[in-house]
Amino acid sequence: MVGLLDLVQTLTTPHPLDRYLELVHPTLTARELRAQITHVRRSAPGSVTLTLRPTRQWRGHAAGQYVQIGVVIDGIRHTRCYSPVNPEARRDRHIELTVKAHPGGLVSQYLYRNAVPGMVVSLEPADGVFRLPEPRPERVLLISGGSGITPVLSMLRTLADEGYPGELAFLHYAKSPEAVPHRAELEAIAQANSNFRIEVRHPGDGSGYFDYDQLERIAPWFADGETYVCGPQGLMDAVRKIFEAERLDHRLHAEEFILSTTPVDADEAFGTVSFTASGKTAENNGAVLLEQAEAAGLNPEYGCRMGICFSCTAVRRTGCTRNVRTGETDSDPDQPIQLCINAPVGDVEIDI
Repeated sequence: MVGLLDLVQTLTTPHPLDRYLELVHPTLTARELRAQITHVRRSAPGSVTLTLRPTRQWRGHAAGQYVQIGVVIDGIRHTRCYSPVNPEARRDRHIELTVKAHPGGLVSQYLYRNAVPGMVVSLEPADGVFRLPEPRPERVLLISGGSGITPVLSMLRTLADEGYPGELAFLHYAKSPEAVPHRAELEAIAQANSNFRIEVRHPGDGSGYFDYDQLERIAPWFADGETYVCGPQGLMDAVRKIFEAERLDHRLHAEEFILSTTPVDADEAFGTVSFTASGKTAENNGAVLLEQAEAAGLNPEYGCRMGICFSCTAVRRTGCTRNVRTGETDSDPDQPIQLCINAPVGDVEIDI
């Protein structure tokens, strides 16, 4: 079958076979993974929940993983990473995503305003190491804040569907009760599972921020369980600080959807960035290469902008770059690098 597809692909050159199949139907594909939106629900202010029906290539996800979806906006395809909120063994193979419309978020704002049943999006296979292990731990603590609820909600729903017999605690932080997506479902899960303890906190009303006392109250057994956390940097740092102090780093599993970097002072930046494929050059201002390329008027492909999806990979021909997440530098020639997490150190040539 693969050989036949390769032969047909050759005959349809220069365009891939899927470009012709999509003229018949947008989700009719031979190789590419796509999904059609079947339901759109806006149950929480500022967020939208989408139900997607993927094409036959979809192989499912593990609770906690993310998928990359793409939409075309003004003729340009943009991709972003979102974590499914549905259980990992959904029988109808559909995917459920809850997207928070972040201020300035191009794709999230577009989906929040424009998503309708029948819309087709591109889709990549599920990925990520933030996931429930096999076999399941005897005790599980889930902590989330804001839009970080999505991967841990998939974990919660998966364990509930499996009839998980162990102890489970789920602690979520939100600005207000109305801002919590799937609030009714959380209440239903709590009522149906006596071994689940589910609490939603709203620090603005005086219920308090995360600290050791809250941790010990909701999960006094946390030192013997496995903890999964996703949310704003402040929450992540607070959880990590406690677990490091208790020497429980090995029991803490975190998913970060923001890029934590050490900024470079523009006054300390030097050298010239040469974009060899376009013939453009720019003085190095210390920003990551994706931002410098965009400032130079280029439109390189990108997705998550935080080093997850590898959409913005380009070849560094010469020069040295610094990974802004790890601080490591690399100067090997003709190496593919991620533009969104690498900044130039001196003169650099990038093939875009």
